[in-house]
Amino acid sequence: MADKNQEIGGIHFPFPFTPYSIQKDFMAVLYQVLENGKIGIFESPTGTGKSLSLICGALSWLRDFEQKKRQEEAHLLKTGTAPSSDGKDQPPFISSSHQETPDTLRPPGEPDWVTQFVQKKEERDLVDRLKMEQIRRKKREERLQQLRHNTQLKYAAKRERQEEEETERLLRLSRDILAAGTEAEPLEQLASGEEDLVLSEYESDEEKGAPNGLNEDEDDLEEEHVTKIYYCSRTHSQLAQFVHEVQKSPFGKDTRLVSLGSRQNLCINQDVKSLGSVQLINDRCMELQRSRHESKSPAEDQEPKRRRRAPRAACPFYGHRHLQLFQDQVLLEVKDIEQLVALGKEAGACPYYGSRFAIPAAQVVVLPYQMLLHTATRQAAGIRLQGQVVIIDEAHNLIDTITGIHSTEVSGSQLCQAHSQLIQYMERYRKRLKAKNLMYIKQILYLLEKFVAVLGGNIKQNPNTQSLSQTGTELKTINDFLFQSQIDNINLFKVRRYCEKSMVSRKLFGFTERYGAVLAPPREQPRLAGFQHFLQSLQPGVTETPTAPVEEGEARVPRPASPLMHIEGFLEALTTANQDGRVMLSRQGSLSQSSLKFLLLNPAVPFAQVVKECRAVVIAGGTMQPVSDFREQLLACAGVEAERLVEFSCGHVIPPDNILPLVICSGPSNQQLEFTYLKRELPQMMDETGRILCNLCNVVPGGVICFFPSYEYQRQVHAHWDKSGLLARLAVRKKIFQEPKRANQVEQVLTEYSRCIQCRGQAGGMMTGALLLSVVGGKMSEGINFSDDLGRCVVMVGLPYPNIKSPELQEKMAYLDQTLPRTPGQIPPGKALVENLCMKAVNQSIGRAIRHQKDFASIVLLDQRYARPPILAKLPAWIRDRVEVKATFGPAFAALRKFHHKKSGLS
Repeated sequence: MADKNQEIGGIHFPFPFTPYSIQKDFMAVLYQVLENGKIGIFESPTGTGKSLSLICGALSWLRDFEQKKRQEEAHLLKTGTAPSSDGKDQPPFISSSHQETPDTLRPPGEPDWVTQFVQKKEERDLVDRLKMEQIRRKKREERLQQLRHNTQLKYAAKRERQEEEETERLLRLSRDILAAGTEAEPLEQLASGEEDLVLSEYESDEEKGAPNGLNEDEDDLEEEHVTKIYYCSRTHSQLAQFVHEVQKSPFGKDTRLVSLGSRQNLCINQDVKSLGSVQLINDRCMELQRSRHESKSPAEDQEPKRRRRAPRAACPFYGHRHLQLFQDQVLLEVKDIEQLVALGKEAGACPYYGSRFAIPAAQVVVLPYQMLLHTATRQAAGIRLQGQVVIIDEAHNLIDTITGIHSTEVSGSQLCQAHSQLIQYMERYRKRLKAKNLMYIKQILYLLEKFVAVLGGNIKQNPNTQSLSQTGTELKTINDFLFQSQIDNINLFKVRRYCEKSMVSRKLFGFTERYGAVLAPPREQPRLAGFQHFLQSLQPGVTETPTAPVEEGEARVPRPASPLMHIEGFLEALTTANQDGRVMLSRQGSLSQSSLKFLLLNPAVPFAQVVKECRAVVIAGGTMQPVSDFREQLLACAGVEAERLVEFSCGHVIPPDNILPLVICSGPSNQQLEFTYLKRELPQMMDETGRILCNLCNVVPGGVICFFPSYEYQRQVHAHWDKSGLLARLAVRKKIFQEPKRANQVEQVLTEYSRCIQCRGQAGGMMTGALLLSVVGGKMSEGINFSDDLGRCVVMVGLPYPNIKSPELQEKMAYLDQTLPRTPGQIPPGKALVENLCMKAVNQSIGRAIRHQKDFASIVLLDQRYARPPILAKLPAWIRDRVEVKATFGPAFAALRKFHHKKSGLS
């Protein structure tokens, strides 16, 4: 389809077809948000072309920004002086990674000649840097041009990699022959491969400079970071869908786009990928890279009698030439994750590192928002936010995501396992471990012992058989927890850094894999028999029979990560500021079932760095209401001034008469509908709900989705209907499906539900479709597309308020009441949180229907509390403006019958 060029407010927006008016408004507001460095909250319902609006609006701004930057660069290189600026915005030609911060502004009262001298020097430095950037840019463009016209390059690189591997194999063989002639080591001989399990000598950051991590060849892969757009979404499938939209857009041929993913998604080294666990894959990959960069230590040269360690293998897919080729091919053409993996296998280059090296030169970087929102993960991926644009799509649960990323839980069983494993490891390699390693291992053991003690257990006993005298849940501030655990004298920052740098959890996992999961070599069995017995006893439901090795070709179950890996996350959480988090001690009878959980109360702390560094941030979603959570809990607490915030919400593209939202306050027998915890389990309330659904199924064609507040309530209602005969009455008109609890069964249920609707009427009888009983917050309430006949009516049974008795929720409410300002006449922030959580869940559920311009559906809200103005105000605007409140069932049923008869062409 030919591009439809749009001129909106003097700005040229390429578009693949004539856009809706709301898309024009969306792009115009988005452009101004990016141009003026604002924080934007954008709400655009599903089916209104939000993704295309984001792509065309943001890339139009980037196109104009780059053009302006090139013009100013040319002026600077020609004249040697920077164009004048009003001081409000940084000139675009200054690279995003070198932007001046307020802390570096000139001190007041400085002499003019000093100011002029410094300015001239900065301009000269800027000219030099621009020249270097131009050289690098020219090299990249030349390489890309070569690739466009010479497809044989990648095959040449593949042959070269094979030759390099053969050369490396011969060099390794030579080293082995030489090493065979050295004297035997006086220490006890280790088994083959066991040398890798011993911790290397540890030096803290204070004792050595931080390693660069790149060799000279890899320096060539690093370019200056150009101004770019980081696009984030929740899942890899949503990211892939966005990439495909970019490919089909007018910008698809000319945009340098990079898709980022985890090692689990991108790794092509089967030996590493077969480890299964994300943490194990990460650690093994990093160990392979460390093997590449480590040089022989001086201590080895000074000890000729010490048996030399066999050289460890590095990853065969990590090589400069192949990564360079991969990087160029990524920038040459827009690709999604699957295409990157296929390209990596073809080129013999690592897609994970190849895509990371392509970040600096990319114009758009597509990534899961967990990768961007977690500081350590962001830094490890090479993401620099200074002066860049971030777009967070599907952001309705952004606050929960940030909280979840930075919250962690460890069980009593994991604490005991880690302690036992670490003691056995230390005893096994005590003579080979340096003093600092032993010191830190003993500190970790001490921490584990105290964590178990604070739960009321004993680290030396089996956690499965330990009964705790005290049960229940207890919440502590971080400082109180540290004091109560008697670990306030331990520097957790240093312990955390040691765990990260030494990779002790990875070594420990290798050790337990060798001696805990499979039979040890005969000579090791007496020494480690007790260790194996203890490890087996810690696994619930595992017999004491030895575990046989997995036969070749047999399917392997993904191996769980070492318990110490989980505990490292908990240690990191304990370094959070005291006021921003809580530690929950959950004592559940036995030590193995008890746990320590860190709760992040202030999601604004990790998010503040994003909004501070970025030029602009866009938070977008199909349903963002109520937006007060974003304004108050996230942005205001992150230091965003009100004048920097822009809100945009558009209506739907469907005609007004294609949707019928109803609030029904009473049922057919005049039973008042109010599904509170006290009333919803009454038999008459469940009967009334069944009668309403029977009436709806008589007039609604196709599919009906009915959402319940919880799995337990859905089960109770289903059992009651089955007993009373209502289920049989419902089954006359609609085949009944229930949402499964297991994620792997969802696809099957959806397939059968869809088939039943598509085949209705073919077998005769009164069957008109299907009824799907679902759960708010479950697997059907988000990300599932019930378009057209799959979702002609969505029913909400009650208001899905969260459990107010939850200790976590109570603590969060108390925290908000203490920290957020209370507006006169408004409900307290804590109570507002509960209401907002409820309405976010409602909005996500009812958003499953109406998926495109010609779609139609009715939305039925069963609870008289929906009629209250504060609740109605939190519905999406395109639904809120059309809601009809029906006090009795008769008029509501008449309206539904008329709507569906008309839309189905029956009237």
